[in-house]
Amino acid sequence: MEPFVRVSGPAAALPAANVDTDVIMPKQFLKRIDRAGLGQGLFHGLRFDDEGRERPEFVLNRAETRQAKVLITGSNFGCGSSREHAVWGLMQYGIRVLIGTSFAGIFFDNCARNGLLALVLPETQVAALSEAVLARPGLEVAVDLGAQTIAADGAVIGFDIPAAQKEPLFRGLDAIDLTLEHRNEIRAFQDRHHADNPWLW
Repeated sequence: MEPFVRVSGPAAALPAANVDTDVIMPKQFLKRIDRAGLGQGLFHGLRFDDEGRERPEFVLNRAETRQAKVLITGSNFGCGSSREHAVWGLMQYGIRVLIGTSFAGIFFDNCARNGLLALVLPETQVAALSEAVLARPGLEVAVDLGAQTIAADGAVIGFDIPAAQKEPLFRGLDAIDLTLEHRNEIRAFQDRHHADNPWLW
């Protein structure tokens, strides 16, 4: 997993509440056995019409926000089904940070497991960020995980994040990597268990 240290880039705002995972990653893109092509599927029904043409009014189809790395979201973003493909699609598209007032629980956990930083801020701060981004499409936002700060439009906002969520992101470790950090203890336990219970082996 790619370490998350500091990300800086254009931001986009999608302030609608209750954007579910079927909107983020429609079901027709779940048929593959790998993760290829999920960036194309991201917000497919919003980005493209029935003929496959881009909808110019959608935020990620605008020149200033097409390369967005930060997405300001509405409340309860990622609700609905638990499909991890929604997170994979966001990351394949190039989005590394989500900022909102709340995220659906399973979606939030999937973000943490895959290196997508999802930050929960008070409503007033999210509203201010969203308004700034909507007023200045493509506004650059810098998120520093080490310092736990968001810099945008001349302002710096601090954020809280549990150490158990921060450290794996900062070091680029997934669940397997974290388990392998304890390989010696695991092997020692196996050896003890084998010695104490030889009849099992």
